[in-house]
Amino acid sequence: MSASKNRRGPWPAVVLGCGMFLTIGLTGCQVDVGGQTLPSPYYLTDDVQYFPAGPQFKLSNEAAAMRARAEEEALMR
Repeated sequence: MSASKNRRGPWPAVVLGCGMFLTIGLTGCQVDVGGQTLPSPYYLTDDVQYFPAGPQFKLSNEAAAMRARAEEEALMR
């Protein structure tokens, strides 16, 4: 009837539970709720990506190529 000397009590389970709670609480992730993507908790500290405004007409290269081809065909006639 000797008590086990290796018995630690509930402390390891409490520490493990607190550690899991903190890990889940500190993890940032995006959540999809009702078709709406909500940001992570760190969105205020993320670096800002800047994309300069492009041309208003998105097909400017294609329009320039079509204009050049039309001019080329006009010269061949």
